[in-house]
Amino acid sequence: MNAEVIIKENPTINDKPKQVKTRKKLPVVNKDFKLEKYNWHILRRVIHVVCVAVFVALPFFNIMRFDIPRQRFYFAGYEFWINEFAIIFFSLLFLMFIIAAMSMLYGRVYCGYLCPQMIFSEAAFNLEEKIKTFINKRFAKQSLNVRGWLNRIAVYTILGIASVFLAFVFISYFIEPRDLFGRLISFDIVTAGGFAGAVVTLITFADFAFLRTTFCKTVCPYGYLQGILGDNDTLVVHYRDPKEICVECNKCVRVCHMGIDIRNSPYQIECIHCGECVDACKSIMGKFGEDTLVHYAWGEKGELLGDKKAPWYKRIGLRDIKRIAVFAIILIYGTALFTAFSMRHSVMVTIAPNRATLYRKGEDGMIYNTFRMTLANRGNKDSTVSLSLDLPNGKINLPSNEIPVKAGDSIQQEFEISVPAKSLELEVNHFEITAVANPENTKDTFQETFIMPVETKK
Repeated sequence: MNAEVIIKENPTINDKPKQVKTRKKLPVVNKDFKLEKYNWHILRRVIHVVCVAVFVALPFFNIMRFDIPRQRFYFAGYEFWINEFAIIFFSLLFLMFIIAAMSMLYGRVYCGYLCPQMIFSEAAFNLEEKIKTFINKRFAKQSLNVRGWLNRIAVYTILGIASVFLAFVFISYFIEPRDLFGRLISFDIVTAGGFAGAVVTLITFADFAFLRTTFCKTVCPYGYLQGILGDNDTLVVHYRDPKEICVECNKCVRVCHMGIDIRNSPYQIECIHCGECVDACKSIMGKFGEDTLVHYAWGEKGELLGDKKAPWYKRIGLRDIKRIAVFAIILIYGTALFTAFSMRHSVMVTIAPNRATLYRKGEDGMIYNTFRMTLANRGNKDSTVSLSLDLPNGKINLPSNEIPVKAGDSIQQEFEISVPAKSLELEVNHFEITAVANPENTKDTFQETFIMPVETKK
C-alpha cells in the first residue's frame, strides 16, 4: 500500500495552522463620499469659538464677575454687594448643580465641548501642528535641528502672547478691566493685581506649552467624579462592531488627543466623549457604504443618539424618573433664583433703632427717638429716598426728606423721630416707616417701636 506524502510549504515553528479572522467583505470604496451628517468636529469648533468669545466678554460687560477691590459680584446683569453673600452663594451653587446634572444626563459633554482647559489645550495642539507644517514647507532646505528650533521659537512666542491676553481676561473677572489694563502697560508686579496677573501668565504659559491634556488625565477631579455621576443611561461614546467589519485603520486612535483607543471601553477615565472618533470612523466606513462603528449612545447597551423611534423626552436625555426629577429641580431652582433677582431692589434700605439712648426729652416739649439708616445704591442710576411714617403726630427730623444716593454709593446716617410729650399714652408704641426709592418707585416697610417716658402718661 503506497503511503501518501503531504509536503507543507512554509511550516510554522510549532506546526499549528494559523487562525484567520474572517471579516465581512466590504463594498468598493466610494471616492465621492462626503462626511456631512453629525459632524461633531465642526460642531465642537463652533462651540469652542463661542465659548472663547463668551469667556472674553463676560468680565467686560459685567455679566459674571467678582470685583474684589469694590467687593461686588456681577451675575446675569445684576450687581450684588458682599453683604448679599447668600444670593451670591446660591447663584454659584446653581451653576455647580447644572454642571453636575449635565454630567449625569450627558456624560463628559462639559469636558469635550465646554471646558476651557480642553479648548485651549486643543488650540495649542493645532497651533503647533500648523506652525510645524508651515516651517517644514518654507524652510525645507534647513536641517532638521534648525527647523525644530524655529518651530519651538514660533510656538512659544505665540503661546506667550496668548498667555498674557488670557491671563488679563482671567484677572479681569476679579479686578475692573480698565484698572487692570493700566497696571499691565506699566508692568506692575508690585500690587496684588499686577502680581496675580504675572503669576497667572506664567501658569497659563506652562499649561499651554507643556501640560495640556496631561492635566485632564492625571489631575482634574471632574473626570473621577464622572464615574460617580454616570450610570447605564448616561450619554457615552461607544464602539459597536457586531458584524466584525472594522478595517483596523486606527484613525479613531490617531485623532484622539487623549491618546486612547475607544474600542477598549467607553468608560476610560481619559475619554472626554468629544466625538472626534465618531467622525473619524464615519469618514472611513462611509467610503465602504457602512455606518460608523463608533456612536453616541445612551449607555453602553442603550439606544443610539438621534434614534427617531424613541420618544422625544428620551431623545433629550430624560430616560428615567431620576433624570426627570433632576430636570424639574433645575427648573424650580432657576425660577426661584431669578424670581429673587427680580424682587431685589436696586436701592437697599435698612432702618433700625439706636437704643444706646431709649429716648430724649427736648427743650421744645418733644420726645425724640434715634434711628440709624443705611442706604446703598446697587444700581447704575442715581436715586433719591424719601421716608414716611404712620406714627400719630410723629415727625421725621431730617434736613430734607429727599435723600440723594449716587449709583454705587452707600450712606449711613442717624435721624430722630419726634412726637409731642403727651401725644402717646403707651410706653412702647408700634409703627411703620416706609422708604420709597425713586425713580424706580420701590418701597420698603419697617416695623419699628417708639419709646415714651413713663411720666408723660400723667
